[in-house]
Amino acid sequence: MRFRLIAIAAALTLALPLALSAAPPGKARVLVLTGNEYPGHHWKETAPLLARFLAEDARMTTEVQADPSFLASPKLHEYDAVVLNYMNWQSPDPGPEARANLKRFVESGKGLVLVHFACGAFQGWPEFAEIAGRVYNPKLPPHDPYGKFTVRIVAADHPATKGLAPFETTDELYTCLDGTHPISVLATATSKLDGKDHPMAFASRYGKGRVFHSPLGHDVNALSTPGTQDLYRRGTAWAAGLP
Repeated sequence: MRFRLIAIAAALTLALPLALSAAPPGKARVLVLTGNEYPGHHWKETAPLLARFLAEDARMTTEVQADPSFLASPKLHEYDAVVLNYMNWQSPDPGPEARANLKRFVESGKGLVLVHFACGAFQGWPEFAEIAGRVYNPKLPPHDPYGKFTVRIVAADHPATKGLAPFETTDELYTCLDGTHPISVLATATSKLDGKDHPMAFASRYGKGRVFHSPLGHDVNALSTPGTQDLYRRGTAWAAGLP
């Protein structure tokens, strides 16, 4: 019975934002938006982990929302940044109101963070390629086999990566990102399959908004890598407008 109650409590935590109260003065309010994914990506495990380690930056408060239709809500604009741990795999996205509201959210000056296969969300919505900077192209090879590789920092002066050191991770090295929107590549890794360097983190602007995008984070193990956590924490803080 005790474990059943714990499971119910965990499900409720994922079903709703933790609270809709304002963040303490001086803190950025960050929403981890999840609730749908490719079956091999276990959002019920990764979303709470993301919220937990992002909040280790004491300047941010984090909440988890597992209903993608929340993207259409006016309450979305109460947040400083949205972290997309979401991909509408073989199912409709939340619809035109959600797409339009997300577009307004970012271009008005808020922050957006894309995690791993969020690059594949909103297939068929061309504007998402501009918002995200780069998106999944199913015509390209998807990724190296899950395994070890080194992430190298290539933009030492960007606020999201300044002072960060190269790190080794065990993850999927994505080779499938495509697009023409201007981006600043922050970190790269070399594919064992094609021998080319591919972006593992990059930053872009959409309207007045800041976008941080990384294909890292296939599972809990990959998101438990300290270097990956540092990268996402710093990138989210930057996207949310923190110094």
